[in-house]
Amino acid sequence: MQETRVEYFRGKDFTTFLKNHPEVREILGPDKDLEVEDIVNTLLSKNLVIRCDRVWKTVRPGKKKLSSWPAHLEIHHEQVFTENDGFFAWMFLKRRTLWQTILSFVWPLFALAVCLFPVYPYQCKIVVLYSCAGALLFIVSILLLRAAIFGILWVLLGKRVWFFPNINAEETTFRELVRFWPEKDEGERPKWTSRLFYATVAVLVILLLRHHAPDEAARARYQKKVSNIIDDVLEWSPKLALSGMMEKHTGPNATETSNHTSGTGSSHVPPTNEGKTTKADPDMDSQTNSDEIQDGDEYGDDMRTRFSEV
Repeated sequence: MQETRVEYFRGKDFTTFLKNHPEVREILGPDKDLEVEDIVNTLLSKNLVIRCDRVWKTVRPGKKKLSSWPAHLEIHHEQVFTENDGFFAWMFLKRRTLWQTILSFVWPLFALAVCLFPVYPYQCKIVVLYSCAGALLFIVSILLLRAAIFGILWVLLGKRVWFFPNINAEETTFRELVRFWPEKDEGERPKWTSRLFYATVAVLVILLLRHHAPDEAARARYQKKVSNIIDDVLEWSPKLALSGMMEKHTGPNATETSNHTSGTGSSHVPPTNEGKTTKADPDMDSQTNSDEIQDGDEYGDDMRTRFSEV
């Protein structure tokens, strides 16, 4: 049904339910005396339920039997009732619960909050950063610890023991997820040659990683680089971004203005002859001054004449 999420029941549970609750048959009216098989076949014929079958029909490694409530189903080719490993999915749409309605509003707000993380206050950014880093570190630590315990016990004792919940399994039930102590391993014990081979490979990989591990200087440089990136993210704010944009736009204009002002001022500066010295001639200076005075008197008489004519 195109990856549709459905609610389903098992055939044997339906039979047990009708035996334990005979009052439910009263809603059938004159057909209340029908057999369980006839009731389910009627539901099948009216497309109220549909028979399904489990997708994975083989036992998973480390399990003794198939899951009682499989997570993945497919439509069965025979739409008839059966109690032996028969699953029946309801075809009607269930009324939306209040919790689902609340989640439908919460998820968009959560996505918006994630997108607005850069504008959070500094303290909120610190809380979010350390919370996410702590959760990621916890998951990675659990996986590494599980793998280490499994590898040591498998090499030394030849037993497959998985401590802690198997969070990587797709069909893990909640009971299996919270179980700490593993079930008894009933698989065939591996040969000592294969255990020795994988132990040797593991030791070689560890030695190779240790040989090519970065030194203290490289680690310090990488840590500084990562710290700078994190600090840039945590210390970023809209105010700093706007101030940077203003400086970017006003910087070239201010530079051009200063250059234009300095160029205009320098054009009025008369050229100077540095390094050249001349002796002052008293006669030339006195002659020059007398000529300037005479020119000034003539210029004054000329101006008075013009004003009188006007």
